[in-house]
Amino acid sequence: MTDVKGSIERAVAYLIEHPDEARYTDSAATARLGESLRAEVEGPSGERVVADMPPAVGGRGEHPSPGWLFRAAVASCVASTIGMEAAREGLDLGDVEVVVDSESDDRGLLGIDESVPAGPMSMRIRVRLSGEASERAVEVAERGAARCPVCDATKRAVEVSVEVG
Repeated sequence: MTDVKGSIERAVAYLIEHPDEARYTDSAATARLGESLRAEVEGPSGERVVADMPPAVGGRGEHPSPGWLFRAAVASCVASTIGMEAAREGLDLGDVEVVVDSESDDRGLLGIDESVPAGPMSMRIRVRLSGEASERAVEVAERGAARCPVCDATKRAVEVSVEVG
């Protein structure tokens, strides 16, 4: 089993000594559009995921949609950062379950109304702890959720550039 607390402590100590190495370019995800809006996404180390759109907009619905993968990324990241904080505190939270849903309006996605955002209008994150939900456990879970980089990117304006060539 991985020593989460020890790994985090070593990473923190290293970055305190080498703060210039804390900022970096994240690994790229490369999507290739296939038949019927199916997108195959690969990472530089062989990571692979397939996304598909629902049949209502021309996809086959055979794989998760990009929107669901986004919610899955938030849920898994929040769960992981809660686990990291619990390990740092030496606290056993029991089973941690994170459920993420969102509210969307397809008029934005389909270009029906330019005043409607194409992405989610709101998102809800529910965290359930199987262990005792003490004040300390809730505080650790909230701090972990607040440190989730995927969730953070949904809460603030992140500069995005699109280059077509």
